[in-house]
Amino acid sequence: GYGHTVPLSDGGKAFCIIYSVIGIPFTLLFLTAVVQRIIVYVTRRPVLYFHIRWGFSKQIVAIIHAVVLGFITVSCFFLIPAAIFSVLEDDWNFLESFYFCFISLSTIGLGDYVPGEGYNQKFRELYKIGITCYLLLGLIAMLVVLETFCELHELKKFRKLFYVKKDKEDDQVHIMEHDQLSFSSISDQAASMKDDQKANEPFVTSQSPTSNDSSLNN
Repeated sequence: GYGHTVPLSDGGKAFCIIYSVIGIPFTLLFLTAVVQRIIVYVTRRPVLYFHIRWGFSKQIVAIIHAVVLGFITVSCFFLIPAAIFSVLEDDWNFLESFYFCFISLSTIGLGDYVPGEGYNQKFRELYKIGITCYLLLGLIAMLVVLETFCELHELKKFRKLFYVKKDKEDDQVHIMEHDQLSFSSISDQAASMKDDQKANEPFVTSQSPTSNDSSLNN
């Protein structure tokens, strides 16, 4: 939200809170699902094709592909739209238009520059719809580029530098302690089960030695 349109009444503010709590997670799920499907055709299959068909190194192909994809995204969603906005908006130059594109697609959304706010704007409703489609497609493209760069082997190595390393000896000690506890608990449970079975068995009446002697005499 740019902040140029805000709810004023209490009911509108309450509805905005409820709508945001429900809408934001669904929007994130939608964008994640779309990006995961697009990146298969845009990134993974082209890299795999050049790696298998032409025999190039997969890491080098991935780096070149990420750079080319980033350049295409910057051109199609930053430079060209900035030139278009600088023509359509009377009081915007190219830098201000590029600034709007960057602020919008980076989800900062300061709201100091909002296109289509002039009432003398031609085809204002259609212009607003076009801006909405541009922002949605641009956000998806930015996420695809970020996901492409995150899959690079070099960046994966760089991210591992910030991971917390665990001590293997401590882990093995914890595993041994856990195994000992589990074995002891199993033996204790088996012993208790045997005691319960003995307690539940019917008592066998043993004959007294005097009765056995009398039976023998008879």
